[in-house]
Amino acid sequence: MIGSILVFLLVLSILIIVHELGHFIVARKFGVLVEEFGFGLPPRIIGKKIGETLYSLNLLPFGGFVKLHGEDSNERLKHPKRAFSKKSKKARFAIVVAGVIMNFLLAIVSFGIVYSFSGIPRDIKDVKVVEVVAGSPAQVAGLIVGDIIKKVDKNDVSKVVEFVGLVEQSKGEKVKLTIERNSSEIKLNITPRVDPPEGEGPLGVVITNTEIYFPKVYLRPLWGVYYGFKDAVFWGGNIVVSLLQIIKGLFAGNVPRDIAGPVGIFAITSKAAQYGVLAVINFVGIMSVNLAILNILPFPALDGGRLLFIGIEKAIGRKVLPKLESAVHMIGMIILLFLLLAITVHDVRRLIAGGGIGGFLDSVVK
Repeated sequence: MIGSILVFLLVLSILIIVHELGHFIVARKFGVLVEEFGFGLPPRIIGKKIGETLYSLNLLPFGGFVKLHGEDSNERLKHPKRAFSKKSKKARFAIVVAGVIMNFLLAIVSFGIVYSFSGIPRDIKDVKVVEVVAGSPAQVAGLIVGDIIKKVDKNDVSKVVEFVGLVEQSKGEKVKLTIERNSSEIKLNITPRVDPPEGEGPLGVVITNTEIYFPKVYLRPLWGVYYGFKDAVFWGGNIVVSLLQIIKGLFAGNVPRDIAGPVGIFAITSKAAQYGVLAVINFVGIMSVNLAILNILPFPALDGGRLLFIGIEKAIGRKVLPKLESAVHMIGMIILLFLLLAITVHDVRRLIAGGGIGGFLDSVVK
């Protein structure tokens, strides 16, 4: 349990500190005074000023924050020219969006590391057997892992979808499979089941059109970044679709069941840790994309909320009153904290009802 807690805190801290580091770097680039870079959340335990920025270690051991001069108010500015609120719309936009970009880059790097060590998937022109279920028609007929399926009766197959379609059409009827095994061609008779057990399919065989290969060591990071970018885009698309479904469900009066807060993230992190370092790194990538998209939502207190006010400023031709913007963000933060508390209570109930992490995860994916 202690190990799971440490991994959870490490994952959460990496996600948020990388996000805040984006704000920090770009703010410094545009000449904004960074008053504090905090590791963890207040209250402060200890702090040391290096240059003009206070670097603090805080009591709550996860996350982090960056405090920019003049971020929420124009009052009592000691350095007006270096205040966030006094910078151009372009500079403020870049500073705000930098955290989201850093999370997206972290996702690409995380997925890239996983691919570099676990191999790169690539499409092949063969339908390859990767698993045979014990006692299934596939095993009875003599299919083994590594076989390449070339034909179903007289029909050539080179794609999984073609093979599945032909098998579905032949349920309950004997068919002849032409198999390539160790460079030799053999033929097997097999009868697809009409009503197979759940999850096994008519033949009880797992097939694929992809294989895992390992490029030369010096090329793996390049391939890793390429596939990491594709994965980041893929997960980003999934998250956006899920958010739209949740919003649609809320308007229809349905309470979302598959939302997880800190307790849920802890449970998933603990499960990922059981599968090793690469599984945790892959989870960091997924969570980083999630954090990037959630932060860009146009809701007060989030980065997207600050971008919204910059957009309003551009539309009306003048700045929104700093006190008004600050109050809106404060209200947004209160709403988010109450929402986080509600989700946490819901997660704890599911954790107790599920009898542990395994039962909780089952309730999430149902």
